[in-house]
Amino acid sequence: MIIIGHRGARGLAPENTVAGLLKAVQHNVDLVELDLRVTSDGVVVLHHNRAMIDRAGNKLVIAEHPFKALKDHKADLATFEQAAESINRKVPILIEIKPKVDTAPIVKAIKVLLNKGWQPQDLLLASRDYRILLRLHVALPALQTGVIERWSGVRGTWRARRLGTRRLYMNRLWLWRGFIVSMRRRGWELYPYTLNNPAQARRWARFGIAGIITDYPDRFETKK
Repeated sequence: MIIIGHRGARGLAPENTVAGLLKAVQHNVDLVELDLRVTSDGVVVLHHNRAMIDRAGNKLVIAEHPFKALKDHKADLATFEQAAESINRKVPILIEIKPKVDTAPIVKAIKVLLNKGWQPQDLLLASRDYRILLRLHVALPALQTGVIERWSGVRGTWRARRLGTRRLYMNRLWLWRGFIVSMRRRGWELYPYTLNNPAQARRWARFGIAGIITDYPDRFETKK
């Protein structure tokens, strides 16, 4: 069963930060997941929500402000370049691109890594936005894509077929034994999110999930 650290190690360290990514690696994850957005000056940064809210309560939409201004409000705001340097190919990175995000700076940043010696298997792409996945698949055909789907197996598999992938990341709240068994028999790789219960993970592994996305990789740690 593959263990993927959610936004680094969200339950153990600040999410989508270098510290969180390193914490996930420390606990022997197989992959580390992070969220990407793009600032108004084209810097690719790690952040989950469309906007950040600083300690003073100010709300700043990522896409509407330059990196320096955002960094002034969030000291641990990391660029994708910094995140990649911190991981340094110790584990592959699962990159989630948020809906309506400009993909061009992200594609450029990924190509820079590939030119520096990163391999296609070091970087995996995922999104809830089907149009974004299509653009990424065309721009980066060597990288494996995965469909993030909240609840519909029909919609998720339809999109995955058209992208040439077998990977589905689905909300755990909509999964059940019969569905997991059926998906495995049909050749799909199913990764529930966000699953923090080791007993449930082991049970679902017997039914056929390929792995899990978790906030607490320490609960699933095995020595390597």
